[in-house]
Amino acid sequence: MSALISQVIRRQIALSAPRSSGTAATAGEHSGGHKVWKRLSFFVAFPAIGLCMLNAYLAHQEHAHHGRPPFVKYDYLARREKRFPWGDGTKSLFHNPHTNALPGGYEA
Repeated sequence: MSALISQVIRRQIALSAPRSSGTAATAGEHSGGHKVWKRLSFFVAFPAIGLCMLNAYLAHQEHAHHGRPPFVKYDYLARREKRFPWGDGTKSLFHNPHTNALPGGYEA
């Protein structure tokens, strides 16, 4: 009885195994995959990138009309233990006078 079952199992495995001629998979077996990725790129990825760009632009436009917040001198902010080695020593390397305050307040 077990011999009959093992023969049936071996036959099912042999029938369900993919038939190949001993070489690597040919292009005919997997053709069309590039078309799927091309369509996904054009119809999903590029519109998603465009929507993200639009969202960033609209968020920037919304925040561009707000003025800068009032300066409040906190003891723990803008501490200068040592002067910066460039310029007058109070401005950071990437200082933006509109958004970055100095220890005494905003510039003009």
